[in-house]
Amino acid sequence: MKRLVLILCLTVVVSCSKSDNTYNCNFLFDVNINLTVNTNLPQFNQLNFTGSSVYVAGYGNGGIWLHRLNSNTLYAWDASDPNHEPVSCSTLGSLDGEVVTCGCEDENRYSLSTGYEYAEEITQPCTLKPYRVEDIGNNTFLVTGN
Repeated sequence: MKRLVLILCLTVVVSCSKSDNTYNCNFLFDVNINLTVNTNLPQFNQLNFTGSSVYVAGYGNGGIWLHRLNSNTLYAWDASDPNHEPVSCSTLGSLDGEVVTCGCEDENRYSLSTGYEYAEEITQPCTLKPYRVEDIGNNTFLVTGN
């Protein structure tokens, strides 16, 4: 009887310890970011206006989207779809207002104001990957992360 109980307990422990890989938000690499954004410069000037966005290539997994939410808040998001392995089509390159779209067949859409999927019903498990933004004064921001 003791043997049967021991076998049952081991079976339960082993079956419960297997990981569930259906929720995987680890497609994107942790990339060191150190970007200075001066909104007085022409390439970042439109970030002085609420609701505006700027794409910066060469940082993160697929570039970075900067988005001015309001006069006090600037967001920085990785421009690679977090629900895809990094491939050529997974860069969020199409901007419509505050919404960016993945170039892959499923055309995932995300809000730059929230980082969440832009849909009536949320179907994707991962949100956009955020980076830290620090206001260092004189219309200058430091974007960092890893």
